[in-house]
Amino acid sequence: MEIHKENPEMVRGLFSDIAGRYQVVNHILSGGLDFYWRAIAVRLIRPWNPSMVLDVATGSGDLAMAISKACPQARVVGADFCAPMLEVARRNGLPELVVADGMSLPLADQNFDVVAAAFGLRNMASWEKGLSEMARVLRPGGHLLILDFSLPELPVIRPLYRFYLHHILPHIAGLATGRKDAYEYLGESIEQFPSGEKMTSLIESCGFKNAKSHPLTLGTVSIYTAIRN
Repeated sequence: MEIHKENPEMVRGLFSDIAGRYQVVNHILSGGLDFYWRAIAVRLIRPWNPSMVLDVATGSGDLAMAISKACPQARVVGADFCAPMLEVARRNGLPELVVADGMSLPLADQNFDVVAAAFGLRNMASWEKGLSEMARVLRPGGHLLILDFSLPELPVIRPLYRFYLHHILPHIAGLATGRKDAYEYLGESIEQFPSGEKMTSLIESCGFKNAKSHPLTLGTVSIYTAIRN
């Protein structure tokens, strides 16, 4: 697959500007479904019984906090390259945070039992590099979980979803955050991001096996799981 290119400084700037309103706006735009998506992710992670978990692109720390509550035995570390987002995560009660680019993590090899990323891999300049770094810091046999947006396969739902992404969501989010362009970028990034078999193939090409896709909410969001080789 051709390596994806995105401007890291543009992405960092967008998220820095909306950091303080990011959580509330996400709850509104998803109709509260983001809580459900994280609950499903945690339900998949809990049986893995991890002792060390890394949440890459943790942002405001929502997934990391949900994992901490569900897996009290686990040490959960959150990493993100946007410092203002990590300040929100710290205020939300996530103690272990590191400012780090997901494509170049300042962490030891084979140190984690689980690596997760919610709505973060899509924003990386290279999905391959991001996944390869996740494989590097995972122990052999460790688990990967990716939660992100996807395009529905159903022919009736897909055009409606695209219309919402490009013509409705940016206007609502722009009123709430003052950064309509941040949410115009969101729609564009979702269009480019692979889903289904394309994503499971990409994951397996980056050091993983047994990659599986779990579509949610009519396929507008998907969870991908895999095991590190």
